[in-house]
Amino acid sequence: MSVERADRLAKLVAEQGLERMLVTNLVNVRYLTGFTGTNGACVCGPRDRAFLTDFRYIERAASEIGGWELVAVSVEWMTGLAERLSGRCGFEDQHLSVRGLRELTEKAPEGAELEPAGGLTEQLRRIKDDDELKAIGEAAKLADEVYEWTIDQGLAGKTEVEVAPAAEAKIRELGGEPAFPPIVAAGANGAMPHAEPGDREIGNGEMLIFDMGAQLNGYCSDCTRTFAVGKPSGEATEIYELVRDAQAKSLDAVAAGATGVEVDGVARTIISAANHGDHFGHGLGHGVGLEVHEAPRLSQRSEDVLESGEVVTVEPGVYVPAKLGVRIEDLVIVTDDGHENLSSLPKELRVVE
Repeated sequence: MSVERADRLAKLVAEQGLERMLVTNLVNVRYLTGFTGTNGACVCGPRDRAFLTDFRYIERAASEIGGWELVAVSVEWMTGLAERLSGRCGFEDQHLSVRGLRELTEKAPEGAELEPAGGLTEQLRRIKDDDELKAIGEAAKLADEVYEWTIDQGLAGKTEVEVAPAAEAKIRELGGEPAFPPIVAAGANGAMPHAEPGDREIGNGEMLIFDMGAQLNGYCSDCTRTFAVGKPSGEATEIYELVRDAQAKSLDAVAAGATGVEVDGVARTIISAANHGDHFGHGLGHGVGLEVHEAPRLSQRSEDVLESGEVVTVEPGVYVPAKLGVRIEDLVIVTDDGHENLSSLPKELRVVE
């Protein structure tokens, strides 16, 4: 697998007029090589397949990586990386610090030219293979199980900060890791899209935003449901149904060939027509994979065109300041004729205790 990915990156590198690419971002390194340690880099090009790490990880690398030359760096790290550079060499300018670039430039052999070439590996990561789709699907299934478990434990009367860590612990009990710190936001706290759980008690009659994902074998899931804890108000029910309608119709727009702007616009038009346009201030969705936020983007400013095999979220929301928030989020695989939904939880307004 890593050899095939390296071949595709090497092709992109050559198309950029480069001889090789230095990859230092650990997520990209893992994607290309399978390495799961915390210190590694690789040099990839039409004639290069070198993975570099230090003494601590050389045995792990030997067990995880195939098809790459393994190099144990015994000198200062940047010196060891610089020694592998020659000719026109791309680097990940969106990840490498200014200081790091200066060190590489100073230590690189004569004739080595460092060229910004960030985003090439991320471009490959957008379209998932069958193994990646399976891993993401399993992570989504685990998270859905934890949602149901959490509801079964009861929500009314608990604090937000009680619910969130309990869900994280359950994810770990089932063999995963939280993909990100869960968002548990009740009542007025739900009006903050990325609220952090606090010691606020979840009250009867309140709406509760619950945003959570699991990570399995390196791959993430992401899902949000909004629950009514006890009987909701008429306003809350109306807003919930508005968001549910916007989410359903924007899901219908997801397919290969659709643009991120177009899909975002479906939900935004519906919400704006209900005079809540100012209460939907974030993008409709984002890619998910080795990272919980990656390309492509579904937003007003997106330049992306969806392709089959990408995995994206569809998550419109309405956030009324000092009152409530509602967000509904599914995780879907883009297909040629639509999408495959990985989120199994129902989306009818669910009243829980």
